[in-house]
Amino acid sequence: MGQAVAEAAMRAGVEVVPYTLCGPADVESKSHVDVQGLKVELVPPAVRDVVVADLKGRYPQLVMVDYTLPDAIHSMVDFYVKHGTPFVMGTTGGDRAKIHQQARGVSDARTYAVIAPNMGKQIVAFQAMMDMMAKNFPGAFAGYKLRVVESHQSTKKDTSGTAKAVVQSFVELGVPFDVSQIELVREPKEQVEVMKVPESALNGHAYHTYQLVSGDGSVMFEFQHNVVGRTTYAEGTVDAALFLAQRIAEGSQQTLYNMIDVLRAGAMR
Repeated sequence: MGQAVAEAAMRAGVEVVPYTLCGPADVESKSHVDVQGLKVELVPPAVRDVVVADLKGRYPQLVMVDYTLPDAIHSMVDFYVKHGTPFVMGTTGGDRAKIHQQARGVSDARTYAVIAPNMGKQIVAFQAMMDMMAKNFPGAFAGYKLRVVESHQSTKKDTSGTAKAVVQSFVELGVPFDVSQIELVREPKEQVEVMKVPESALNGHAYHTYQLVSGDGSVMFEFQHNVVGRTTYAEGTVDAALFLAQRIAEGSQQTLYNMIDVLRAGAMR
């Protein structure tokens, strides 16, 4: 995702700061990664504080983008708050309630941020539609049974944040369901044969199916969104970064945002 976002930023004419935070093992074999000819320096945890403090001075409009591993989310939020660095966080794991609690601290510290489990433009709109339906028509699907199946590349270990958010809307619509019931498909053979994921997309895709069946089995609704590659998420991330930069330039009193805020601002290119 980091490379995809950097490439999307270049396409949008946004300057990419040639540094990326990484884990300690990442620098054992290389010191840089190449992004369309730009050498991006790997920054391990041991020197992270020094490097980011320096970058803040050199790049006053710096906005950091975070797609870290789920078990590092909370420490990364603390890191951005510590340095007062605006950030866009698109990762899906961690304790969401705790992230929101930390985010309130972000707001108090005047650190601007866009935090969302999904940066895909049209998927965000779909989620907003589901949330709107849940708020306006509670109980519309009472008595229905729900099945949720989501397929992502095998390296994704946690359950999709998008799936969790959509499930919450269905729960508010009267469907009893727990996120632990979401079926995760991570095996390539099953992805190709059952989910119909193209082999070329096994390393980067998001296939989601939400199936609702009435109690007597006579009625069935199915919602599906299948994404191949990472481009839509990368483009949405750049939109979020540009949106955040504008809010900072305006001196907005609100500092914490999500992708619905970006949508409502008409900030999707």
